[in-house]
Amino acid sequence: MVDIETVRKLALSFPETDEYDHWGRPSFRVKKKIFCTLWPKEKRAVLKLSVADQSLFSEYSADVFYPIPNKWGKQGWTFVELKKARKDMFKDALNLAWKTVAPKSLSKE
Repeated sequence: MVDIETVRKLALSFPETDEYDHWGRPSFRVKKKIFCTLWPKEKRAVLKLSVADQSLFSEYSADVFYPIPNKWGKQGWTFVELKKARKDMFKDALNLAWKTVAPKSLSKE
């Protein structure tokens, strides 16, 4: 299980990441691009993964990682059920989400 404060701490540990409000929910951005949004009441996170990474995580653990059921999901936006997520797996997915939106020069650091 991954709690909300752990997600916040992990997300803010990435270079040049800031937290902003996004429609009443905390979001984490690098260079103003969202890579993670928290849904605290639902104990869920949304990550911006590549479609390939989304597919891999969903195949491995479909009850934890799954595409948002709309056009955003087809672009890699992925729900993560934090109550069921292993911390190490979530951390890997969060890292990939950050790298998906971070400028290439920054993500090489």
